[in-house]
Amino acid sequence: MTDHGPLVMGIDGGGSKTLALLAGADGQVIGRGLAGPSNYQVEGIPAARAALREAVSQAFHAASVPVKKLAALCLGMAGVSRPTDRQWLDDWLAAGREGLADRVEIVTDGALLLWAGTPQGWGIGVVSGTGSIAMGSTQQGRWARAGGWGPLLGDEGSAYAMGMAALHAITQAADGRGPLTRLTSLVLETWDLPEPASLVGYIYQHGESHRRIASLGPVVSQAATQADEVALGIQTQVSVDLARMAVSVAHQLDFTSAVPCALGGGVLIHNQAVVDGLIEAARRDNLTLAPVEKVSEPATGAVRLALRAVRQ
Repeated sequence: MTDHGPLVMGIDGGGSKTLALLAGADGQVIGRGLAGPSNYQVEGIPAARAALREAVSQAFHAASVPVKKLAALCLGMAGVSRPTDRQWLDDWLAAGREGLADRVEIVTDGALLLWAGTPQGWGIGVVSGTGSIAMGSTQQGRWARAGGWGPLLGDEGSAYAMGMAALHAITQAADGRGPLTRLTSLVLETWDLPEPASLVGYIYQHGESHRRIASLGPVVSQAATQADEVALGIQTQVSVDLARMAVSVAHQLDFTSAVPCALGGGVLIHNQAVVDGLIEAARRDNLTLAPVEKVSEPATGAVRLALRAVRQ
């Protein structure tokens, strides 16, 4: 069995999955563990804890290393931006602290994005996946955020917003209140529905409707590549909404020059047109985002923070 020396772990616990990365002292990842979502505000505390336990166990198993005490553990968790939000996590850590890690750091999932995608862990991070949020940190550690209000109160610029806009466009086109759009046939085909009227039962009679609607984000992107004017308009609005969040964060943190930017979430990882539109819309509002890096695996930022904790 290979001796990797002191081990660290970084965990990215979000609304769609929980990823744990086990790494050696050199930062090389030797084991990955994947489990279900661990945003306690959506899934509940028992399910969130279960996901964390599973991800940790899988990471050790994948590395062929018996579970042992870590030199440092960093958890980047969705829904823990306030101290009261993380009490359940503190309790879980306290219960297993003796065998868990010498050093434990809890940060928001946004902090992971910055540490994974900016040169020095400061700047602006923008996420557009099922939901959306922008956050930022100065070099001195001052934080700000915009968005992240969830599907009922916000999530502009997200895959959910794209899906809702597509459904609105389809129903309006069916009524003759809006232009015809390629989105109608693409969405009906995706969901295997015969006609727009079938959307009513499909949406209202199934659970997890916000995730179902968010799954239409790639469909909008597909229609946009086919030059569908409605889809192109939706895509443009997504870029503008995300840029507004980034500009809000920049104003809160008094950024005045070019700001490093990390991008996360499926929309920004896979849709370069939205990224280009975001950068341009921010520029028109006097915010230069540079350098810009896409982050497909924010958990690498958690590993980076865990290593920093060991070296301090």
